[in-house]
Amino acid sequence: MALLLTGATFPNGRNTLTAADLVSSSATFYKFDYLEHEDLKQMLDSNKDGLKLEAMKRIIGMVAKGRDASDLFPAVVKNVVSSNLEVKKLVMVYLVRYAEEQQDLALLSISTFQRALKDPNQLIRACALRVLSSIRVTVIVPIMMLAIKDAVSDMSPYVRKTAAHAIPKLFTLDPEQKDELMMVIEKLLSDKTTLVVGSAVMAFEEVCPERIDLIHKNYRKLCNLLVDVEEWGQVIIINMLTRYARTQFVDPNAGEMCEEEERPFYDDEEEEVKSPEELARQPKPMDPDHRLLLRNTKPLLQSRNAAVVLGVAQLYQHIAPGSEVAQVGRALIRLLRGHREVQAVVLTNIASMSTRRKGMFEPYLKSFFVRSSDPTHIKALKLEVLTNLATDANISVLLREFQTYIGSNDKEFVAATIQAIGRCASNIKEVTDTCLSGLVTLLSNRDESVVGESVVVIRKLLQSETVGHRDIIAHMARLTDNIKIPMARASILWLLGEYCDKVPKIAPDVLRKMAKTFVNEDDIVKLQILTLATKLYLTNPKQTRLLCQYVYNLAKYDTNYDIRDRARLTRALVFPPQGHEDNKLAKHAKKIFLASKPPPLQHSSFKDREQFQLGTLSHLINSRAAGYCDLPDFPDEAPDPSVRNVEMPPMPEPTIHGHKLDKKKSHKAAKKQSFYSDEEGSSDEEGSDSGSDEESSSSGSGSSDSESDSSSSSSSSDNSSVSDSNSESEKEKSHKRKTSTNKQKIKKVHKKEDSSEGSDDEGSSSSSSSSGSDTSASESESEDEKMKRKKSERKDGHHTSADKKSSSTKETPKGNGGGRSNLDLLLDLGDSPPSMEAPILTPSLGGFLTPTATPNTPAEPLAPGASVRPASAIHIPTNTHELLNKMNGNGLSVNGRFTRSPHLYSPKMVSVELSFTNHSTEDEIRDISVGRKKLAPGMAMHEFAGISLLPGNTTLNGTTAPDIFSDTFRNPRFFLARSSRLF
Repeated sequence: MALLLTGATFPNGRNTLTAADLVSSSATFYKFDYLEHEDLKQMLDSNKDGLKLEAMKRIIGMVAKGRDASDLFPAVVKNVVSSNLEVKKLVMVYLVRYAEEQQDLALLSISTFQRALKDPNQLIRACALRVLSSIRVTVIVPIMMLAIKDAVSDMSPYVRKTAAHAIPKLFTLDPEQKDELMMVIEKLLSDKTTLVVGSAVMAFEEVCPERIDLIHKNYRKLCNLLVDVEEWGQVIIINMLTRYARTQFVDPNAGEMCEEEERPFYDDEEEEVKSPEELARQPKPMDPDHRLLLRNTKPLLQSRNAAVVLGVAQLYQHIAPGSEVAQVGRALIRLLRGHREVQAVVLTNIASMSTRRKGMFEPYLKSFFVRSSDPTHIKALKLEVLTNLATDANISVLLREFQTYIGSNDKEFVAATIQAIGRCASNIKEVTDTCLSGLVTLLSNRDESVVGESVVVIRKLLQSETVGHRDIIAHMARLTDNIKIPMARASILWLLGEYCDKVPKIAPDVLRKMAKTFVNEDDIVKLQILTLATKLYLTNPKQTRLLCQYVYNLAKYDTNYDIRDRARLTRALVFPPQGHEDNKLAKHAKKIFLASKPPPLQHSSFKDREQFQLGTLSHLINSRAAGYCDLPDFPDEAPDPSVRNVEMPPMPEPTIHGHKLDKKKSHKAAKKQSFYSDEEGSSDEEGSDSGSDEESSSSGSGSSDSESDSSSSSSSSDNSSVSDSNSESEKEKSHKRKTSTNKQKIKKVHKKEDSSEGSDDEGSSSSSSSSGSDTSASESESEDEKMKRKKSERKDGHHTSADKKSSSTKETPKGNGGGRSNLDLLLDLGDSPPSMEAPILTPSLGGFLTPTATPNTPAEPLAPGASVRPASAIHIPTNTHELLNKMNGNGLSVNGRFTRSPHLYSPKMVSVELSFTNHSTEDEIRDISVGRKKLAPGMAMHEFAGISLLPGNTTLNGTTAPDIFSDTFRNPRFFLARSSRLF
């Protein structure tokens, strides 16, 4: 079958369209929804990261355009474990958008998000926390709380900022967590990073804005960091500090409202004593913290962000002295060059501020002139500001500008201009007659809307001045046949009824015309016809009695119940029923209806918005929005300013091996230390004589400087203790001199350690020398013996080094009292000097360090759990691996670090340092040890010493040693035992 169309050419190149062509075209025209995202699902299921990345980009593009991509959630959530960083980022972004809608599927990936919280990349950690906080399920509240607490202590400011954003989400999900969240917020507020401060204040405002005490200690820091905070954070901080200042500082404008008293002409005249109330009204000096806030927010007036500038403007409006508020005027005028939306908000705030402070914007009067390209609502706002700024000096300029606006094609803007002219005429008496004559001229305008608005404005002006304006009322009465605007017709009828005595012949005729069209008039006009009929009957009953009754009968059967009720009420007053002629209200009906009425007050509609805080949504819409809190009032007496004082933590004094370091000593030591390492090597290669001289001199100088504190304490001891210490020091000196000759190739680090030991011993002898003359004599004798031995050693310098080593080995056991162990031989190796202080190692303790008691220093009791310390290698890698998570370990976490150093238990074993951390604040963990082991055949592992007690918030270390030289590729596995539980 073929369809023949003449004069047409189809894509198949022929003039005929076959059925196959129709089917193919229909297939491309109709869209099958079930295959809409099939290609994306296939790309997400592929093994190529490039296809996954392309699919995720397309999906995020769909989400950005507002298209629904929720049906792709199962396919996307599977890629949360992708190794590609870019794919993982986009998956997290997608999950943040749809995690709340697909809660069941998102819960299946909770473990993946928890692992992502430990990812090395800060963006992944932040995205994982953001996804967790987006899952609105109460079951995971404990997990979210732990994640937030960990993120608050994260090294990355971006992660801490994300934690601050997650706090309000958790609070809305479970308000019972408020107490714990306040502790987290307090920690975030103390953060000194500008990236975190704004988010921390936002969390404070959402969770606990009433806790002002959390701001006291951070007030000055927030003021100083305000300039460097991001723009969004600046707006939040400024609004919070505005409320804080209203509660902590007194009103700086308190004394400006009272009237100034006349000062005496001569200075010598005595001034009257002021009462306590007058003294209380006087302005008080401004608090320094109040001045700090104003000074640090002033530079933000130059910000490119309109919200920041507007925030500073509202801060100055509400807490600054009146003389300083004018500084924000120029910045607000600059914002009028922005977009229309920004102009509308800024003009609304300027219109509200100009009702109280005209002088602030008067120099920028021309900036508010209306442009032809401005939308209607911008024109109306500018017109409102110009009217508020009208004064005797600039009224002529404004009236000429208003006259130009009347010729505009925008009817709404023209009506607003006529109302502005009426306000200027009402507020400035000098131009009332001029404005009234101009409005009367507008009554002959061709535009009916202009005439109607002019009638309404003239009616308001005539209420204030009616003398000599009879012609205006008569002229307006003639317009009733032509004006069709209901408000204008009602205004004319009200004027005729109010001043019917001035036009006694015109008013009844107008009522006659209105009675004919009563049924077709609007409700507002019908009500004024009833009022006019009532007033004319009370002033001229002979001519208007029947006409008034006719109007009442028409209103009696009107469809509007307001008109029927008004007619029933006025009829009872004017025409009382039979038997009620002596009604008191009827007797005083003339006074009721013809009473003099005060003229209407024409003020700005923005004057009522002062009750709302400037810049808020409630102020913009002139209505209380949901969640709005009123700005607190200034206190009569300022609270204690000392709560904002922050005590600086004391600087820790530098210590070496637990002893305080003297500044003079450290300075001298720095001078003596050689700059080049070659000098150290050359000094090491010198003879034993020069080495012994250097050691004796260094020990003598060190003892005189480092042990100055111990000399005062030892001088008060008895002579017996002094003599004992002297004898011990002399023995150690002689032993040192013998051993020093045998160590010629040891590096300078060993020499410093030996000299430090000698200096300590000699320091004790020198300190004890002040207690008596006997000690000084013994010290002089020791010095003589020292010089003699040096000379003898110089003469015997021809001995070989082997003889010296053999002699030293013979003398050493006498001093030590036993043979040397393998550990002592290791310490004598000059090629590997220890780089840090380490306790004595004993293989019997399984590679742990235990402090040993010396004859001079008895062993001290150790704290619980601190009975062992791990051995420190010369080069220790800093990379750690998590072996046990604190969630799986019920508060206990274990991290391992591969030290790359052999263990003392066996040279085939390598030390692995384990860090045990108790994250609980109250609970203690007891009896931590190795449980069951799973080792490969032929593999051995040395266990770490058990920990009997691990207090809360405490970290203790231990060392274990696996055999890595065994013929196996499997890692050693073991279970950790904690109080009969295995992990």
